[in-house]
Amino acid sequence: MQEDFHYYATYCAAFLAGYSHKESHDIAYSAQFVDLCSATLLTKIHAPVKAATTMLQLEMMDARTDIIGLQHITRIWSSFHFLPRDLYASKSRRTKRYMNKYRLICGPNGDLVVKTVELARGRSLQHVGIAMHVLADTWAHSNFAGTPSLVINNTDSDFFELINKDGDEGSRRVKFRHNPGAPDDIDKGLYTNSLFQSNENSIMNLGHGRAGHFPDYSFAKYRYVPAWGEYYEIVKDNPSDYIKAFTQMVYAMKCLRGEEHFEKDMYDAEVLERYSDRLNEIIRKRQLIASADWKAFGEELSGESIPDFDVDEYQDEYINASREEKDRTFLGKFIKGAEAHKGMVTEEISRSGNKLAGFSKMKIARKAGAES
Repeated sequence: MQEDFHYYATYCAAFLAGYSHKESHDIAYSAQFVDLCSATLLTKIHAPVKAATTMLQLEMMDARTDIIGLQHITRIWSSFHFLPRDLYASKSRRTKRYMNKYRLICGPNGDLVVKTVELARGRSLQHVGIAMHVLADTWAHSNFAGTPSLVINNTDSDFFELINKDGDEGSRRVKFRHNPGAPDDIDKGLYTNSLFQSNENSIMNLGHGRAGHFPDYSFAKYRYVPAWGEYYEIVKDNPSDYIKAFTQMVYAMKCLRGEEHFEKDMYDAEVLERYSDRLNEIIRKRQLIASADWKAFGEELSGESIPDFDVDEYQDEYINASREEKDRTFLGKFIKGAEAHKGMVTEEISRSGNKLAGFSKMKIARKAGAES
């Protein structure tokens, strides 16, 4: 997903869940900040780099792809952008090495999304925003894994966009190219993707890189044959999935505001009934970025002006705070939430017997305490 959903749509969902304008902004800012909190940024503000929630392109190009480097990559991308749906999935006649990657495939309504939401209960608004980013991405990034893998994440020429025109659905082959300087062309069905690399662990084979930004567009409905799919074609319906992502966020944040336990496959029916037409109008509109439409919707809901996202907004506050005060700053609370969430996901992956994300310090500390 992009800024349009992580920032503006998350603001809308938070306000509809009962948060105030200021609280909704804090949650939305944190949700979007997940896509920007890199080791480079954390180094700049003298914050712990272990709290990184993303990697810049230059960081990824310089990333190691030995076991230590791959674990570092996987901890970030599986925790925050490609949350695994089923860490215990089964598949006959497959090697353990293959299954470790297969079990990291992202998807909605898995046990880990329940843990993600419930971990945010009673914690900061920044932690709530992190959880909403992760939840939303389980819908957009479904069927891809947050670890470099050609055998899991590759795409081929059998990739078709399904387009509804005058009530009839037709298909058009999606044309991928590796030209990072060129914008995607919706009208021509031309999209930039990562460069093909036959090396299984190449960073080019991370997540949905081989499908470019296409899976992030809310209007996109497509069919393709995933590398892991036994040559079966699947249909990915983003408009329907994004509606579910939005109403699931509202439901999740209502749970966090109250005492109801978050459950899988539950959505806010009241919001869907009242705003279905407006949500579909925004989500199904063929455009590269829907920020203006989501912003207008949010401002209609709250009657307040939603400021443009500014990545520098809270950096001086953190830099100038004393060591004792840093954890109480906006970014200090975000960093604590990011560390807690990454530790939880890493521990769950490790507990399943999968070492691709390494070990969490949370688990190491617990073990050391038990031995003493």
